[in-house]
Amino acid sequence: MSLKVFLELVEIKAKTASILPFLLGVGFSYYYYHAFQWRLSLCLFIAIFLFNMAVDAWDNYNDYHHALDTKVYRQKTNIIGREQLSPKLVLALLSTMAVIAGGLGIYLVFQTGWPLLWLGVFCFSVGILYSAGPRPLSSLPLGEVFSGFTMGFMITLISVYVNTYQIFSWELSELSKLFLLALPNVLWISNLMLANNLCDLAEDEKNKRYTLVHYLGKERALRLYTLKDILALVFLALAPFLGLAPYTVLLVLLALPFFYRQNRLLQAKQVKSETFITAVKTLAVGSSLQVICYFLGIII
Repeated sequence: MSLKVFLELVEIKAKTASILPFLLGVGFSYYYYHAFQWRLSLCLFIAIFLFNMAVDAWDNYNDYHHALDTKVYRQKTNIIGREQLSPKLVLALLSTMAVIAGGLGIYLVFQTGWPLLWLGVFCFSVGILYSAGPRPLSSLPLGEVFSGFTMGFMITLISVYVNTYQIFSWELSELSKLFLLALPNVLWISNLMLANNLCDLAEDEKNKRYTLVHYLGKERALRLYTLKDILALVFLALAPFLGLAPYTVLLVLLALPFFYRQNRLLQAKQVKSETFITAVKTLAVGSSLQVICYFLGIII
């Protein structure tokens, strides 16, 4: 297996969906709690990155085995069939990454306390159930909710907890503040899956995968996509006024023309090879600018 094929198997282009929420958590820990544990953060980063790669490889593995469309999807679309990869090799690779991530997670539990165990169990469970079984989460109308909440909020929460475990408060008011800070990522990440399902509607229905788009229809799903895009920017702009982020985060709004252009491209055409990238770009640019402007505020 070449490096290029491996990176496609683990969907490396989508890793901003896990890395940037982690970095946002690091920034919030330093800005709001004045705490930063660099050794623990490094371990957490490696664990999150490896597990995210394992989950995406697991997704491709299960899609390959569960595909009803064996002639087109399994042999020409899915990377395992298209690149003639050994399913056993793919399973061994993703299992190794998951075991290493789990080992690092256990180490962090012993360092920071038992709350991290339950947070990790939840994330691992969602990651496994996202693709496993006859009715994986990715094939259900709740897929967007689970992906957005788990990657957009839970990763940020875990990142903050690991850096502030000595002083972290589990009060609802504190968790609500963190959720509001993470909400733009929650919405952008869930939109990533929504865009994917918009582009794959016909293929999903052929393979009996009835996602949110199937139930809403394309027109209403596209309106929902736009609404979440707008709300992501609204909550991002509110964060500084709520004391959750430095005012430099407002600089992200200078990219409004970019976000509008990407949205219009997807609204006009829902083709995986042409316009799914608009959702990837929106997430990557939005989350990256949020993190960069957040750390800029901390520095100055």
